[in-house]
Amino acid sequence: MDEELRSLTERLRTESRGSLAYDRLLATDDLDALARVLTESGQPLWARELAAFRLGLAGDRRAFESLVLFLNHREPQRCASAAYALARLDDPRTARAAATLATNELRVAYALYPVRLLISLHAPESVPALITTLERRLRPHDPYRRVALACVEGLGTLEDARARPVLNEALAHPVLAEAAVRALARIPKQR
Repeated sequence: MDEELRSLTERLRTESRGSLAYDRLLATDDLDALARVLTESGQPLWARELAAFRLGLAGDRRAFESLVLFLNHREPQRCASAAYALARLDDPRTARAAATLATNELRVAYALYPVRLLISLHAPESVPALITTLERRLRPHDPYRRVALACVEGLGTLEDARARPVLNEALAHPVLAEAAVRALARIPKQR
């Protein structure tokens, strides 16, 4: 069992109070049964999360909408699990959804995991979304420094020359300067 699955199952076992329904969802190999949990009314949040996560790992795209909702959840553990499953789902809609969440100023407090997902996807949407998100975080007294730092580090990882201007701006911010220097060093020089 990989670490993300172990962490999720321990957390959800506690949330479910070790119920029989939890044990059944964890043990089943029936993808249709897992998908039904996502559409039936009255299902608890832990059951929906477990079903979506397992479907995502299985590559079943019926999990997409639920995983995107969890990616934008107020609880970081749910966001992290959703990002992990979405990265493995291989759904072509994932990058667009993550970019939309990362650039949504009304939900910027929850943008860290969409930003990290964009970095791992290396999708065409990744660099423009990270640039937009970082530009907005460079305002004075912006409270979302973790999001800004993730963008800076991600732009370095993606090594795209389009990021040079915003990374140069980030140099003026003490919290971001060191990471911006490293990111700029990774971007190939234009000839």
